[in-house]
Amino acid sequence: MGIRIYSRGAAREVTGSRHYLEVDGTRVQIDCGAFQGHRKESEEKNRAIPGDIENVSAVVLTHAHFDHSGMLPLLSKGGYRGNIYATPATRDLASLIMMDSAKIQARDIEFLKKKAQKAGQEFDGEVLYEEQNVVDAVNQFVTIGYRRPIYIAPQIELSLYDAGHILGSSSAVLNVSVKDSSDPVRVVYAGDLGRKDRVIIRDPDRIPDPDYLIMESTYGDRLHGNTRDAMEKLAEVVSSTAAKGGKVVIPAFAVERTQEIIYYLHLLTDQGKIPEIPIFVDSPMATNATSIFRVHPECYDEATHEAFIQHHKNPFGFNNLRYTASVQESKDINDVRGPAIIISADGMCEAGRIRHHLVQHVGDPASTILVVGYMAKHTLGRRIVEGQKELKIFGETFVRRARVEKIDAFSAHADYNEIKDYITQLDLKRLKKVFLVHGEDEAQSHLQKVLLEAGVQAVEIVEAGKVYEL
Repeated sequence: MGIRIYSRGAAREVTGSRHYLEVDGTRVQIDCGAFQGHRKESEEKNRAIPGDIENVSAVVLTHAHFDHSGMLPLLSKGGYRGNIYATPATRDLASLIMMDSAKIQARDIEFLKKKAQKAGQEFDGEVLYEEQNVVDAVNQFVTIGYRRPIYIAPQIELSLYDAGHILGSSSAVLNVSVKDSSDPVRVVYAGDLGRKDRVIIRDPDRIPDPDYLIMESTYGDRLHGNTRDAMEKLAEVVSSTAAKGGKVVIPAFAVERTQEIIYYLHLLTDQGKIPEIPIFVDSPMATNATSIFRVHPECYDEATHEAFIQHHKNPFGFNNLRYTASVQESKDINDVRGPAIIISADGMCEAGRIRHHLVQHVGDPASTILVVGYMAKHTLGRRIVEGQKELKIFGETFVRRARVEKIDAFSAHADYNEIKDYITQLDLKRLKKVFLVHGEDEAQSHLQKVLLEAGVQAVEIVEAGKVYEL
């Protein structure tokens, strides 16, 4: 039968990462993420996930983001009882993200049920998974450190290498033993690839030379600015908005992006490059995630150790920074007069407290909405970054008068030059093919062209459900 790979998510799209490696009937699943975007379509795709667990021998989780980890509880709910392999930091962050999702689902179902009852209608909706399913999934985690090889199936040895994307993120290096050969076939799932010279976490590791590489392509047609320019732009946005007395509203993912922005604001405040205005982190999950960051200094880069840890300073705490927990504390931010910075989740503005802050400030010409991350198609965040004037939030239409600014350099995803550099340092004679996943059509087509021109032997854009024989 040989080695086969295929994807049932994040193929010609960005969300819902779910990839498979099969060796003589043994099946390993890499990631089990949630589909996001069109709500009805995404929910239908997510509900179909348990049907894919048959014969899965092991699961590998490359990192904790919801579009990679969010549907793991569905595997447990559907009967999967095997191990889920990940780094310790990934386990801790994924536990938080999955439990948050379970609670949000329960609240949403309760709201819809009450709404239907008031209208005299029947309601038969149900959550994708419950809190107990999350607990079950977390109990299935087996944590391994970077570069610590472990056999996860009789013919498959796994090693995790730092992907430099978020805290604990990894590339999965799978050495597959094959009959009649002393050398294994090496298949690498790069996961989400980070960038060099980002704050807090280390640069991506150089992986062992693979025979086959599955590579993300989120920014396969983009070039990012450098972090120095990003800091200057952040300082400019904060200072100019503060001078007008407005609020800087920053939609940010609770994991990694929020901590990165806090880190930069800490440095800029210490350097006197921005005024000491109130800074609010209004996301219970971001607050909890920051606590997890504090207990995983093994993932920090050298610069963070030198700037903060060696001086017994907390990178994620300073005088004018406030973390809000309760709903009342969140509402109290509305009463703050004068300039302030509000960092809140969800990063794509599809859920969470960020939508309430947008309602408050989207119509204020003195305020700025600062976009610091990727916005998927069909999300409120994408409509904001595209400059739409009329925005629908909570079913109401609001006219946007606030300024919109974007900083690409904060991206946790490598751009096409960075992906090219990452791949061309490998042994291109050994590398038989690169498979592109986790990207939209334009990005994937451009990256395919770039890699072929750089000397990669073959580059294929993965189609969902198509089986590739290696």
